[in-house]
Amino acid sequence: MRPIEWLDGKVKIIDQTQLPRKVSFVELSSHLEVAAAIKEMKIRGAPAIGVAAAYGIALGALSIDAAGKREFLDRLEQILQVFADARPTAVNLFSSIARMKKVAAAIDDVSGIKQALVDEARRIHTEEELATVQLSRLGAELIDDGSVVLTHCNTGSLATAGYGTALGIIKAAVGQGKRIEVIATETRPLLQGARLTAWELRQENIAVTLITDSMAGYVMSRGRTSCVIVGADRIAANGDTANKIGTYTLAVLAAENGIPFYVAAPTSTIDLSLDCGEEIPIEERNPEEITHIGGVSLAPQGVRVANPAFDVTPCRYITAIITEKGIIREPYASSLKKVIIEG
Repeated sequence: MRPIEWLDGKVKIIDQTQLPRKVSFVELSSHLEVAAAIKEMKIRGAPAIGVAAAYGIALGALSIDAAGKREFLDRLEQILQVFADARPTAVNLFSSIARMKKVAAAIDDVSGIKQALVDEARRIHTEEELATVQLSRLGAELIDDGSVVLTHCNTGSLATAGYGTALGIIKAAVGQGKRIEVIATETRPLLQGARLTAWELRQENIAVTLITDSMAGYVMSRGRTSCVIVGADRIAANGDTANKIGTYTLAVLAAENGIPFYVAAPTSTIDLSLDCGEEIPIEERNPEEITHIGGVSLAPQGVRVANPAFDVTPCRYITAIITEKGIIREPYASSLKKVIIEG
């Protein structure tokens, strides 16, 4: 499954808002359409957002009609800002923006810049694919035969434009011949676990049980969970991790019940510029995601709503961070820095 593809001047995506009812492929013809798809969650998941943004920037660059480099870069800056405004938490988005800007600045002629941006977007996509394959292989070694793995939100091919992170590890463990069962939280309010994770696991013929978010403590307390594996949208320098809202709750419950809690993410998700999780920007989304399901109102009109899309899990609750460059353990402040700087 390729949830994002570059099609010679267009970006083809799977519209994740339509799953699992319908597998709908959409071709996006402008950078504004790509940015809108990111905002509207048609494309989601930190690595996938980064890939889509890179392709969207390349798409926008191809449409720029400029007499010289200075004019081109001015117009490109406007395109970059469109993507910077799309979603604030996933660091992969901003990494892609920075890489595309650097490539454009290094080349003198406009036609050369355009081709270089397309090439860089493809490179970003390939790097994410390879990274998720490698981290999945490494992470699978932590999963014993017969394990029951609890996961949250969606971390498969849909979220990564590659093999997957937490779900990639599960797939890799199954590929090694291990008998694995998965417990997937529904992941309110947009139900990525119910709609996307359950669907991806069914496509892979991996046994999955779907639960509501509020059932996780019950399941763990009954001894039915071997480990918890989640993804990440941004990892601060000290190991604090931002992920889909509800992840912090799972981490605390795992600690209370003596269950390993793993974060699986490519190194592109690590942000050494932020000292700790308190500095990670948290996206506040549309209140109707809480008050409505399928366009039907479930709450009293006018009720006050809080809808943060992410929460931050303090590093003290994380057993290990699984990346393509190795499995990182405490002390995270030094081990994360070493992985990024030394590779």
